[in-house]
Amino acid sequence: MERLIQRIETASRAVSTLEVLLQVPTPNEVERDASLQRFEYSFEATWKSALHYLRDIEGIEVGSPKGVVRACMQVGLLTPSETSEALEMVDDRNLTVHTYNEELAKAIFTKLPRYAALLRRWVRAIRDGIYAVEE
Repeated sequence: MERLIQRIETASRAVSTLEVLLQVPTPNEVERDASLQRFEYSFEATWKSALHYLRDIEGIEVGSPKGVVRACMQVGLLTPSETSEALEMVDDRNLTVHTYNEELAKAIFTKLPRYAALLRRWVRAIRDGIYAVEE
């Protein structure tokens, strides 16, 4: 359980770094690209926290980010609409990790505030799920 709590804290800190950078009023190209990088590692930390939550708390073994997203909906960590958005987020994260395209970077950057809010809710749901088990 301690390792899972550490993973959630790491995910929460990662999302905070993304949220801070998204507060920049008129980001330049470097700040935009830094935001995309922060999105990538925030997503990684969050889905891996969810992966461990599913395994340790729910007894569900899943291996891929999309599988984790779907399983999180099944156990009530994500709503159906959040699940749909999270699946879109997985696709966008895959695009940012594997290719660099200026227009794609601009398009995904516009989604980052929405994704950051979703990541924050997801981390909170995982944390709440752990504390519900401990009670």
